[in-house]
Amino acid sequence: MNTLKNSVQLIGNIGKEIELKTASNGIKYTRFSLATNDYYKNAQGEKVEETQWHNLVAWGKTAELMAKILSKGTEIIAQGKIEYSSYTGKDGVKRYNTDIKVLEFQSLAKKTASENGSTTQKENLPF
Repeated sequence: MNTLKNSVQLIGNIGKEIELKTASNGIKYTRFSLATNDYYKNAQGEKVEETQWHNLVAWGKTAELMAKILSKGTEIIAQGKIEYSSYTGKDGVKRYNTDIKVLEFQSLAKKTASENGSTTQKENLPF
């Protein structure tokens, strides 16, 4: 059985238009933000909404499909894994990133009667 030990699923809304880019190795990718919302009651019994922003990255055909069919505000299910990285900024300070690498996604946008087909995309990536 092949199960991911580093697995995450988020349901949320895309924070900005998805822009497709090309890495130095020629592979297409995209980076974008996803907002998820949680609700709880505070000490006064009032309902409070809490929004968390997540950094997502997609590669190859997944990125191309996302850029083609998704737009700002679209609600999606994104499945993938957590990746950590670091880099040194121009100021010499080391910075850290936490990204969700999207391996599968599904749009939750309501479809019209004339639309058909699936927006679920699965991709096995070589890296």
